[in-house]
Amino acid sequence: MANANLLVELFVEELPPKSLKKLGEAFGATLLEQLKSQGLAGDASVLTPYASPRRLAAHVTAVADRAADKAVSQKLMPASVGLDAQGQATPALLKKLQALGADASAVASLRRAPDGKAEALFYESTARGATLAEGLQKALAEAIARLPIAKVMTYQLADGWSDVKFVRPAHALVALHGREVVPVEALGLKAGRTTQGHRFEAAKAQVDIPDADSYAAVLQEQGAVIAGFDARRADIARQLAAAAQQVGAGARAIDDEALLDEVTALVERPNVLACQFEREFLEVPQECLILTMKANQKYFPLLDAQGRLTHRFLVVSNIRPQDPSAVIGGNERVVRPRLADAKFFFDQDRKKTLESRVQGLAKVVYHNKLGTQGDRMERVRTIARAIGTQLGGEPLAQAADTAARLAKADLLTDMVGEFPELQGTMGRYYAQHDGLPAPVADAIEDHYKPRFAGDELPRGDVGVAVALADKLETLVGLFGIGQLPSGDKDPFALRRHALGVVRILIERGLPLDLPSLVDVAGASFGPLLPKPKESNEQVLQFIYERIGGYLRDQGHGPAEVDAVIAVRPPWNQVKPRLEAVRAFAALPEAPALAAANKRIGNILKKADGAVDPHVSEVLLKEDAEKALYAATRELAPAAKAKFEAGDYTGSLQTLAALRAPVDAFFDGVMVNAEEADLRLNRLGLLATLHGAMNRVADLSRLAT
Repeated sequence: MANANLLVELFVEELPPKSLKKLGEAFGATLLEQLKSQGLAGDASVLTPYASPRRLAAHVTAVADRAADKAVSQKLMPASVGLDAQGQATPALLKKLQALGADASAVASLRRAPDGKAEALFYESTARGATLAEGLQKALAEAIARLPIAKVMTYQLADGWSDVKFVRPAHALVALHGREVVPVEALGLKAGRTTQGHRFEAAKAQVDIPDADSYAAVLQEQGAVIAGFDARRADIARQLAAAAQQVGAGARAIDDEALLDEVTALVERPNVLACQFEREFLEVPQECLILTMKANQKYFPLLDAQGRLTHRFLVVSNIRPQDPSAVIGGNERVVRPRLADAKFFFDQDRKKTLESRVQGLAKVVYHNKLGTQGDRMERVRTIARAIGTQLGGEPLAQAADTAARLAKADLLTDMVGEFPELQGTMGRYYAQHDGLPAPVADAIEDHYKPRFAGDELPRGDVGVAVALADKLETLVGLFGIGQLPSGDKDPFALRRHALGVVRILIERGLPLDLPSLVDVAGASFGPLLPKPKESNEQVLQFIYERIGGYLRDQGHGPAEVDAVIAVRPPWNQVKPRLEAVRAFAALPEAPALAAANKRIGNILKKADGAVDPHVSEVLLKEDAEKALYAATRELAPAAKAKFEAGDYTGSLQTLAALRAPVDAFFDGVMVNAEEADLRLNRLGLLATLHGAMNRVADLSRLAT
């Protein structure tokens, strides 16, 4: 066996840019996996995937030209079936051997070994290792079949009769093991060493690859193509930074990883050029201009040192002419009508106030079971007023009501109709133009926040009130009509809405009564929700599940989180209670008290009916129960006082002194005494203790 490096390339027509990187990685990963499974590659083999607009390729090191032979042990049949009483082969055994290419002479070499309760016959043979041509043919077919292609196309081959299915028509196949061509076929193509370079700038139309290791270098030198996706992406990023620096000190291209990936998938020989547009377009909100340039033209807008949009932008061209003026001029001409459209939309939209558009929301369907956007707006207003009242009284409630009334009005503007991504953002600009107070204008934009993981929260209390109201209305309404997420399906992004509620409540430390707000949201739907009580409880449970995951992602231990969330504390107390539980868990008394608390909870659950947390001193018989009662009377009030003062750590640490009397109680006292009065009294003592211990958190959740 001889090892050499392997190179496989499929040369195709332009691949879908948004999935190019994924296609390249999947192609290479499947090839390597299949080669390994056939013994042609090993753990030391290294994969380098390549992907450009017109090619998928993979370079794999240390690939054998033939896999090692393998010893194979094949079970034939039970010995009692294969051999007769004299130990001679039966017809069934001879027929089985014949099917395997052996004859009666192999009977003597069969291995007899236990197989369960009986004995079986095993045929030992050597399986020839696959040749690279055989193994690569199988691996290549599998790599093509398993490409994550959303939609394949069917095209006709050169013979005029056959057709194949692939993401795009393929025109050449390269397969090199070292310097040797591997004779494989795919998509009607036979492997060779010839590919094509850049459509316009290659030194020659066809490029011959001498060996597997020179692929990238030869393709770049002779074909004017940077084959590696990551290498091309890094080159574009470097050119963007250099071009921005040349435009002016402090200038920088807008940071957009998705745009950079997409542009990388559109060019094979990137060339960054600086262009400009008329300054008058800067009167349009920069979000509109940026989105226009990015979404429609794949340009990189340039920002100044303060983060403001300039009249300059960068283009990633696929050609490098000596005189780039024609390319620059062409891109400037293309972008000008786009920016003019944005300016027209902005000017037209400002001719009508947001208030004048509100009535039109009654004609926009929100959900066939939940009414129109106008209906939804009224519900959000009701919830926002309730939140505003809890947070800041009537002034905040009125401001939240105004913002909620206008929050969806920009959905009816021309700009948002053209660019739905700008909803909220344009509402803020139009609200400012209408002379509305800054908190209201900001709230119109911020009520969508946080829109994704890591997004910023609303700026002020008005925005917080409307953002929470909007998310609660969505959750309560959709849960109420049974539109719950299931598995990985969440078409209405309800998990994101719930996490947004969690982030706002916890990170802003808001003292809001969430259950009452969910009830307000449920009532705002009137008769539209069939079982509001049940669905409201589902919403609360759903939100508390999100808070658990959120806090664990923040680095809090699962047991600490479960202990605090179990008692559903006010939101502004969640973090300080977590810190208190963490401090308590570090005490030497914590494990024993947590275990005792769990035991107490189990005892109380098994009691007949609700247990009255009342203790009669005259019924205390044993020294251990008297000691526990005395300790509880002394420590519980002190712990409660610290709890009410917000000293949750001190409250729990005060209770740590209960360990000894609790241990003594369980060692020396029979709780379920035969005498009913003694039993009820002892259960009352435990109920009193249980209430005191679980005021900050459910300490039983800390028990291992």
